[in-house]
Amino acid sequence: MAGVNRTNGGVNLPALRSHNTALVLDLLRGAGTGGISRLELAERTGLTPQAVSKITGRLREAGLAVEAGHRASTGGKPRTVLRLVPGAGHAVGIHLDRDALRAVRVDLAGTVIGERCAAVDLGAGAEAVVGAVAGEVEALVREVGVAQVKAGSEVLGSDAKGVAARSGSSRAAAGSLPALLGVGVALPGPLDHTRGVLHRVTGFPEWDGFPLRDALARRLGLPVAVDKDTNAAALGLAVAGERGSFAYLHLGTGLGAGLVFGGTVHRGVRTGAGEFGHQVVQLDGPPCDCGDRGCVEALCLTAVARGDLAEAARVLGIAAGNLIALLDIDLVLLGGRTVTSTPDPFLRGVEAVLAARARRTGEEPVPVRAAPDEVAEGAAQLVLAPLFGRADA
Repeated sequence: MAGVNRTNGGVNLPALRSHNTALVLDLLRGAGTGGISRLELAERTGLTPQAVSKITGRLREAGLAVEAGHRASTGGKPRTVLRLVPGAGHAVGIHLDRDALRAVRVDLAGTVIGERCAAVDLGAGAEAVVGAVAGEVEALVREVGVAQVKAGSEVLGSDAKGVAARSGSSRAAAGSLPALLGVGVALPGPLDHTRGVLHRVTGFPEWDGFPLRDALARRLGLPVAVDKDTNAAALGLAVAGERGSFAYLHLGTGLGAGLVFGGTVHRGVRTGAGEFGHQVVQLDGPPCDCGDRGCVEALCLTAVARGDLAEAARVLGIAAGNLIALLDIDLVLLGGRTVTSTPDPFLRGVEAVLAARARRTGEEPVPVRAAPDEVAEGAAQLVLAPLFGRADA
């Protein structure tokens, strides 16, 4: 993080302790095992050295940061460097697809330290699916042993206090057990990210209006965040360092997009942005499960079903070109299990369409890359990212 600006600058006011702590935590995370000195933290955040010392002292007391040796300085005594303790806290991320579930447990650095996969059927009804998700979360917790609320949660400010309040428990972490800060769930949209309420998942109208977040939070006694699979994946990519403005196109059992502008996930006023698969590209085309005709999703999935990956990629490329023309993005990332199982035909096909478009417009072609299938990891960031100052989560 270079320099101080309106987005990364600290404010020396007690009321903004949580904001300032998030800035410091983010820099500690970015520094990795090499660590970062208090002076560097002050320079990067714009906070006073005294404010940084207080924050890092609280973080050390809570077990979130430790000293990591010394670094030579240009004058005076060597500087003590600090590093984040990744194992001090955990989050669980769930990718709930129409027919499968993948759950991961990650530490504060985003490293996966546990994983489970299971078959699931969204058509089995809300009670059965909520039970399946809760069972996988509980299994991951049993594997490592975690406490539901972080000891000294006041160190993390309002975000961690909210974790404790919503979990319905005030017990502190026992001994060296890591805190389980919450559960993020990513699944096909559309849905209301703010309220955690599903809309009509394509092909599963019975889910329309179901309050998944609250139902799962009651079952687990933990805070829960819910978002579309594409948004969660895009958030994970941005947190991992993908820069600029990009579109993550996810082709699996359905087709959607996660949009990131300037490092922030764009969800729209009603959190409904990114319904990429239901743009109509063929008037009076084949029917789609959404009720329309000629949608990109229907055309792509039909081509995939008959084994014509070249045609599926061509349709995907045409739709991606529409997105580029509308949003002027820097990069297209392709993901989802249909793509990751055989990425080359999709990469070649989408690149060819976008290259032809660039020749017609006289522009440089927008690059296309494959993205890892890490929706569950992105779902975990729905819980972790706010602790590091990522308000867009």
